[in-house]
Amino acid sequence: MQVPPFSLSEQIQELGAALDQAVLEVLRSGQYIGGATISRFETDFATACGVPHAIGCNSGTDALILALRGLGIGPGDEVITASFSFFATAEAISAVGAMPVFVDVEESSYLIDLDQLEAAITPATRALLPVHLFGRPVDMERVCAIAERHGLKVVEDCAQATGASWAGRPVGSWGDVGCFSFFPTKNLGAAGDGGAITCRDAELAQVIRELAVHGMPRRYLHTALGYNSRLDAIQAAVLTVKLPHLGRWVDRRRAISALYRQQLAGLGGVHLPEAGPTGHSWNQFVVRVPGTPSGVKACAVACSGSNQAAACVSSTDSADFGLPEACCRDWLKQQLQNAGVSTIIYYPIPIHRQPAYDELGYGPGSLPITERLCSEVLSLPIFPELSVDQQQQVIAVLGQLVGAAQPAVAA
Repeated sequence: MQVPPFSLSEQIQELGAALDQAVLEVLRSGQYIGGATISRFETDFATACGVPHAIGCNSGTDALILALRGLGIGPGDEVITASFSFFATAEAISAVGAMPVFVDVEESSYLIDLDQLEAAITPATRALLPVHLFGRPVDMERVCAIAERHGLKVVEDCAQATGASWAGRPVGSWGDVGCFSFFPTKNLGAAGDGGAITCRDAELAQVIRELAVHGMPRRYLHTALGYNSRLDAIQAAVLTVKLPHLGRWVDRRRAISALYRQQLAGLGGVHLPEAGPTGHSWNQFVVRVPGTPSGVKACAVACSGSNQAAACVSSTDSADFGLPEACCRDWLKQQLQNAGVSTIIYYPIPIHRQPAYDELGYGPGSLPITERLCSEVLSLPIFPELSVDQQQQVIAVLGQLVGAAQPAVAA
């Protein structure tokens, strides 16, 4: 049995009739852009996020761009964020003409190091952009306190964290704006691209809404240079059907992650993610596969089998982008694939080492924890419909591949 990293087949089967009806209603209505279907979803999503305003848009990337533009951030401004994220986090900052300033992350949480974030603030800093990576929320009470001390805006990157919360409040309700992605693999996924911006301020919401439709407050009047970034009605219909199920899907993700942590706790050579706060929504379950401190390949010392050490080869990404050696992680990924378990690497190359940002001058070792994580992380299969048998297959294969010679790190 092949275990995929993510699958929508059972979800589509479960909700198929409701999805078919919702999509057909839109098709038959002839109202594909704007209209009641969009308004209903925006209202429902705003309520779910604990804010008065939600604006649908084309993608999570556009959500970030629109949020930054709405806050007036542009050329000459700096925005502090993490490099250990999907490229769009920084790309959006650059797209509005501002400069991304990268700081390192905490090894234990994978999240932006808030001590380093505050230390990186300069007179040019205009905003903080924390990323709720893999569904784990950043400490938003502390982020907001830092922002208040320095007079800064806060843009939450919630792309992977729909359904997550910090201190009982949904992500996307803490900062000035929250930015969500509805890419199909997210906790709440559309049938294509989609995104949304959440906020509490009515005036800001109106500015963002106008920017999303060519800077147009009314038909054919353009008061700003905007974008064509609208959530279409078919995607809104799909999301409206799925939204009531988000809570139980996140609960299921939490149960899967808890079982992984329980049954993989004795493995050597694999470091498990922390349990994290109660509001963690577990979009991904990301383990680390590091080499040993002495430099000996972990796959040579922690695993059995005559051919396994020889199969551990140097990583091209490590050599090409000045990163720590990723051979152990890459070896385990391939062995799992050979045994029927598919995994994904989020992310093999950090943003600050991407060729697109060479001009910023972040050399090898400039963000050491981020760079080391990119050589170690591996995401195991996790999605609400992952069956008990599938998860037990993942656990059993890992147990066969990785011995207990070294205790795993789990908190």
